[in-house]
Amino acid sequence: MKNAKKRLALLLALALSLSLTACGGGAASTGADGNTEEPETADDAQSGAEETAEAAGEETSDYQYVLDRGTLIVGITEFEPMDYQDADGNWIGFDAELAEAFAQSMGVQAQFQLIDWDNKVFELNGKNIDVVWNGMTLTDEVKSAMECSNPYFNNAQVVVVNADRAAEIDSPEAAAELSFAVENGSAGMAQAEAYGFTYTPVMDQATALLEVNSGTADAAIIDFLMAKAMTGEGTSYANLTSTISLNSEEYGVGFRKGSDLTEALNAFFQTAYESGQMAEIAERYNIAEALVAQ
Repeated sequence: MKNAKKRLALLLALALSLSLTACGGGAASTGADGNTEEPETADDAQSGAEETAEAAGEETSDYQYVLDRGTLIVGITEFEPMDYQDADGNWIGFDAELAEAFAQSMGVQAQFQLIDWDNKVFELNGKNIDVVWNGMTLTDEVKSAMECSNPYFNNAQVVVVNADRAAEIDSPEAAAELSFAVENGSAGMAQAEAYGFTYTPVMDQATALLEVNSGTADAAIIDFLMAKAMTGEGTSYANLTSTISLNSEEYGVGFRKGSDLTEALNAFFQTAYESGQMAEIAERYNIAEALVAQ
């Protein structure tokens, strides 16, 4: 009898132990840091998935990203007549005014940021800027690295020399012995390489002109529009002039690959061209003849 009672007591203790283990297994678990972690429910999992999807959706829309911040950050260099500063330090120029008009159409403000032109793609992809808008030539390299707008301006790369040498520089062959200053990473640099010219890369096109003016370079290769605005009688470089054109090209605006801002800008370009807004801005800088029809 005594042994039967002992066996019954052991069986009851075992049953109680198993019951406690089963009840405690689904309540909570202890993490590696010793803190108690509540198990994830189906609702928790669904909520997390929705948050992840929402975040991914925001990343794919540059347009919404700019709207949420309230500013369109425009990457530029000093490039008259496209982007340059007036006496009060305000950014003016054809591209500057057009960028401000586009930002206004979105309901945001344009903010201009000087960049190293050679690093424009890194600045763009790192979200330090939202757009490259600075008389940018639509080369194959540019179009492979960015989502580009439709062309909106015609241009060419031209050779700039001292006016007293202009008559003798009438062909690429005649320019072959010159030493050139070109903006690093620019279309002008590409033309110098294509023609086998001797060149020194500098920070921007304005610096290239300064090198020629100071005599440290024989010539510069810059955009026709800039040469028109900055050389010759009545300009900062009255003793310089442009001579031969090395190519013909078109300007475009660059966004991050896949950006929905590109479509928005193309629609704005069409509206601004048809309304005469683009021509009105271009006429202020005496470059309306270079507009590309939209």
